[in-house]
Parts: sequence; C-alpha cells; structure tokens
Amino acid sequence: MKSRLVASIALGALVLLGATGCSMISPQATTIPYSPADGVNIPDSGPLQVRNAMLVADESGADGNFVAAIINSTSESHTLSLEFGEGDGAIAKTVRVPANTVLSLGTEDTDPLLVEGIDTMPGADIPVFFQSGDGETVRAAVPVLDGTLPYLAPLVP
Repeated sequence: MKSRLVASIALGALVLLGATGCSMISPQATTIPYSPADGVNIPDSGPLQVRNAMLVADESGADGNFVAAIINSTSESHTLSLEFGEGDGAIAKTVRVPANTVLSLGTEDTDPLLVEGIDTMPGADIPVFFQSGDGETVRAAVPVLDGTLPYLAPLVP
C-alpha cells in the first residue's frame, strides 16, 4: 500500500514538472525590454535620455527628418551629439536641450531635425551614434519610416 502511495506522489510530481517545467527555463516575455512605439528608445548615453527615435524619409530615402523626444532632467542644459551612418559618409548633428525640459522634435512646437544625405530607404535601419555630457557613445539601429501612416505624413521632408 505504501509503495502505491509513493508511486502516486512520484507520478503526480512528474506530471506537474512536465506540465510546468518549460516555464522554469524559458524567459518571460514581460521581462524583455523593448520599445513599444514606431521608433526606438536609446539606452542612457549621458545625462540626456532619447525616446522614440526615428527618421522619416520620402520614398527615395535621400534625406530624412529625425524625430524623437529628448529628456533633460538635470539642472543644466546639455548638448546631444548625433552621428548618422558610419565611416566617411557619417553626418554629424547636435541638439541643445535646456535644463529640466523634454524637447520633442517633430511636434507642433518643434520642427524635426533635417538630416540630408542619409541614403537609406524607408523600411531599413540606419546606425546612429548618440552621446551627451560625459557619457559613453551609444550605437543604435534607428528605423527609417515613410509617410504612409497619416500621422507620419507631415514629417516627410
């Protein structure tokens, strides 16, 4: 009788482990960070934070408007240095962000940052390097979108 009880407990434990064991070794999707928007969030590259970064280009992909929210939660103004592309053809730009401000490029209040000569077709990514203050330079693959979506159409250069 005792052997049946032990066998029942062992079989129950085996079924329980078999039914739920996958969750022990599989990563939980809710713990994986991602950007829930059209653009990408840039990991901290100094005192400034960059959220929802993207380029909006026409169908030729020659030029693009850089759109993002740049957050400065410090008591000093800072400059965000950007470099679009890699190598000799890289295009450098800077954006000054006042203290304790969220600068939203591409809104009714602030124009997007025009980047000429990106030569990247919509649907692709372009490498962009971000740096502010004394932070490390961060490389990110920023999506290039077109004006197909109605809310992006006014942002096409």
